[in-house]
Amino acid sequence: MTNARIGIIGGSGVYDLDGVEYHEKVDMWTPYGSPSDHLRLGRFAGRELVFLPRHGRTHKFNPTHVPYAANIYAMKKMNVEWILSVNAVGSLRLEMKPQDFVIPDQLIDRTKSRINTFFDPIAVHVGFADPFCSPLRQILIASCRECKIDVHEKGTYVCMEGPAFSTRAESNLYRSWNADLIGMTALPEAKLAREAEICYGIVAAVTDYDCWHEENVEIEMVIQNLKKNSENLKRLIKTAIPKIPERREPKACECVNAMQNAVLTQPEDFPKDRREVFEFFMSKYR
Repeated sequence: MTNARIGIIGGSGVYDLDGVEYHEKVDMWTPYGSPSDHLRLGRFAGRELVFLPRHGRTHKFNPTHVPYAANIYAMKKMNVEWILSVNAVGSLRLEMKPQDFVIPDQLIDRTKSRINTFFDPIAVHVGFADPFCSPLRQILIASCRECKIDVHEKGTYVCMEGPAFSTRAESNLYRSWNADLIGMTALPEAKLAREAEICYGIVAAVTDYDCWHEENVEIEMVIQNLKKNSENLKRLIKTAIPKIPERREPKACECVNAMQNAVLTQPEDFPKDRREVFEFFMSKYR
């Protein structure tokens, strides 16, 4: 492709993107079920986009039941090579204030009820030491600066199961681990994007201090800050889109060839009913 598709996964508060010339809606059934909503295809600044609201337009899925695998599979099927993901988060650091943006560079997985690979039951082990695409992170940081948005250029995001917020003991535990953010939706999305060899980056929009701080986390507070963040999020995404390269360099990041040496199971041992699905991700190496 000479003009790679860019995927936008909208989080809480971002269910659409203004200014995009949408020209098609795609409803897709995947081997992992239906995505959260139909995919909206459009164009912005000369680039082809695919927009998908993570929770659905009516926010019908809680964080555990978001169909992450179907969402990422659908993005790959649409030839998406880059995903900009929007996440609402709580802050574990005083300096990361509500309405600030963070471009995290690390993850801690505290989920426990989510399928986190496309490839069960075979053995596939992608590298995930650096869970976010470094070139894409730099584009997001530069775009925040251009938009004059308060941005923190790195941070460790703890992804918890939810849907309840943290206990104080949990919140203070994560702070003792030197984590910076707490959220519910970065995983398994980031792991699946790596298996799909899609460059993936997060814009984490701080909505509250987690309950380690003086006050409890109340949903009214979160919603209020989501609304305040939403316009900046949309402005940031539209600033970042033209900066994304039209061609990915094979050695620019580890996302592009993440599957190259990741499969340990021999093809003849793939389950017959999943062989075609698995080959979809591996075909370029055959």
